[in-house]
Parts: sequence; C-alpha cells; structure tokens
Amino acid sequence: MQKFLCNSLDIIVSQALNEMKEEQGIDFKAEAVNLVELQRRTGISRAKLRKLKKNNFKVTEHGRKGYTAQKTILSGYTDELDYLLRQGIKNSSICLQRLHDSGYSGGLTTLKNYISQHKSLLPAKRQQIMPQGNRGRRFVTKPGEAYQMDWGFTNVTTNYGQTLRAACFAMICHHCGQRYIEFFPNAKQENLFIGMIHAFRYMGVPAYILTDNMKSVVTKRDWSGQPIWQKDYEAFMKTIGFQTKLCKPRHPFTKGKVERLIRFVKDNFLIGRIFWNVTDLNRAALDWCNEQNTMYHPAVDGMPEQIHDRLCSKLASVLPDEQDVQCYLCPERRITFDGFVNYENRRFGIPFSYTGKTARIKREDDVLYIYSSDLQHLLTTHHVTWSKRDRFCADQYVTAQQPEEFPTAPIQSHIGMLSEPVSSLSFDKFNFDKEDTEDE
Repeated sequence: MQKFLCNSLDIIVSQALNEMKEEQGIDFKAEAVNLVELQRRTGISRAKLRKLKKNNFKVTEHGRKGYTAQKTILSGYTDELDYLLRQGIKNSSICLQRLHDSGYSGGLTTLKNYISQHKSLLPAKRQQIMPQGNRGRRFVTKPGEAYQMDWGFTNVTTNYGQTLRAACFAMICHHCGQRYIEFFPNAKQENLFIGMIHAFRYMGVPAYILTDNMKSVVTKRDWSGQPIWQKDYEAFMKTIGFQTKLCKPRHPFTKGKVERLIRFVKDNFLIGRIFWNVTDLNRAALDWCNEQNTMYHPAVDGMPEQIHDRLCSKLASVLPDEQDVQCYLCPERRITFDGFVNYENRRFGIPFSYTGKTARIKREDDVLYIYSSDLQHLLTTHHVTWSKRDRFCADQYVTAQQPEEFPTAPIQSHIGMLSEPVSSLSFDKFNFDKEDTEDE
C-alpha cells in the first residue's frame, strides 16, 4: 500500500494521515478527511488544517516570503551600527549599550541577527602564528596580598584633527579581580604616584605590588640580580608602606591579569568612546569599573567587589592620610618669571603676593588648586577649560600707582556747569555730537 506523504508539514501531519489511511483502507480519501479527528491526533488548529486541506496537504511558502519591512525598530540606527562593525566591534552587548545611549529601544536578538548578516563590514582578522606551548602554572596569591599594575596607551583624535596620546593606569587585585583604571595625559612618574594613591583609596594598600621593569620604578640591577629602585619610587614605597616585586620580562603568566585588563579596556571601554576632556573620561572610567566589579566573573566564581570586601579588604591596610601622601598628590612646579606654573601642558597664574619660588598643584575634576610649597596655604584656584591659552588670576600683577598732585593751599575759585543747551529743531540734523552720543 502506498503511503500518503506531504511535502514538509512536518512529520506530524504525514504520520497522522498515514495512520488514518491504514485504519480506513481503500475508503480513505484525502479530500474527505475528518478535520476534527486530524486535529485530535496532531494538535494543530482546524483553521490551519483546513488551509492545508485545500492544498491537498502540501505546505506552500508564504506569499510575503523574501520581503522585508521598509521601516523596522532598527531603522535610523543602522549607520551607527555599521560604524561600530567597521571599527571591529562585534560584541552585541556593547553595540546594544551604544545604541541605547542614542535612543534605541529594541532588544539584543535584533542586533545579533543584523551583525550575523553584516559580518562583511568587520575588518579582516590577522593571521596567527604557531601557538606557543604552556610554560608553567599561573602565579597565585592570598587575599589582599598583591596587586598588579601597568600602563596602557591609546591615541586620541581631537575635533581639530590632531592626534594626541593618553596613558591609562590600571591596577587589579591578583586574588579577586577588583579593578581600577584612570587616564592621564602622559605616563610620568608623578602621574604613576597619583594613580597608585587613588587606586589604594579605592581598594586598600596590599603587601606588595607586581609590575614590570618600568623606568620610574627601577633603574638597573646589581651584580647579584637584585633591583636598584629609583630613589623617588623607593621613598614612595616607604611612605605608603608596601613592597614591590618585579616580573620576568616577556612572561605574562605572572602579571597576566593586568595585561588582560588593559586589552579588555581597549576592546570594551575605549572602543568607539567619545569624551569632552580627561575629567569626563575618568568619570566614565570609574562608572565602568564599578559596573564591572559588580558583575559575576566565572574566573573567581562571584562578584569581585563582594569577594574583595569580604576577604581582601580585611587584610589590605588603609592608606594613611598624612602630609607626605598629599605631597605626591600635589606635584611641585617652579614659578616662571611672569608668574605662571606649567601643569598638564597648560599655564596657570599665581598671585603676586606669593614670594616663593615653587608651588604645588592638584587637579580635582575641573578645578585646579594651587598651594604653597609647604601645602599650608591655598594660593588660588582655576577652572580648567582645557584651552591652551594662559589662565590669569585676579592678583597676578600689581598695577604701579602713578604720581598725583594735590592742592597745597585752600581753593578760592569756583566755576559752574550747566546742562547742554537745547538747539532748534531745524538744526538738529547738524548736531553731530548728539548723533555720536545716540550711536554709543
């Protein structure tokens, strides 16, 4: 007996029709099939079965197949999404966050479908060389015992088309993965000290720091291989109360967490980022750190912030609030002959009444504070506008008083002054003094 087969409505309808045909035998007719019984066997609605019955139980394609709507929920955002794809951003979560900031109200699945259909916009992957084998086990420490720190760099394009370089200071707890990042105009030693103090305030002071052979940390090694610390960094370690361990060059297993953090910052936080100034960038960086620290991380099986508060922070010491620490937050600058100090490639004025040769500078958000060299007096403040023009203060220069003569004898003469006489109307148009006064 030839079995009844439909083309694709799935095996459920085909099996039900074949069973009914075997039960009814030669009396079975497809055009006279009982839809109630077929519905009971398949679970498909009678409206759908009635439509299939008209086509002799053959599934036909929808008449609108292949057509797409002219306007979808993604309309108006495809240009921005294409720009992200051309920049190499294929993470749908990052794209969703960027589009939400622009007003997109759709979901994640729509973006995933669009990204999978437009993979041609992504830049070509570079070819990898032969992978290296495993060289050993990763370095493991106890809670609050060690942090890792490093510098990362990125190029910044200004609205005038200039390309600048910004430095990203990164520090991460080796045990729980608690992270902190901050951006500076350069990677000088004074900015390293400021970034470390801010990170210690955020996470506490560990027993020692893991870092590579920075010029601002170590100068060279002695005959036995022991590091010879840079003198300012050695004084900084004694002031804060921690030790430093140097990592082996080209060996990422020791401080791979902070190196991976730098790459994650470049691939997640920085990519497609637009900001006004360094202050705005650091505010966004701190919000990003707080968000990442409160997310679940499979590597530590929990949230880094909770693990750090529960374990690491109890063993890490508190940063001392002493004047020596404040000196590192306020770098010293020499005062020029015209009463300016240079900070972050900008010049700021100092009052004429201050007679010292140097001053200390500290920037908090958009306000620049200028202190005396001993940090006892606040000289002046400036609002940082990030303009290259010199910023003057109110009492920066003293205006020389010109000599003036006064009467030596009593004044006996008197004169009077009247108001301006009113001229006739016919000659008003010739009163040029009045016209000049009105124009003013």
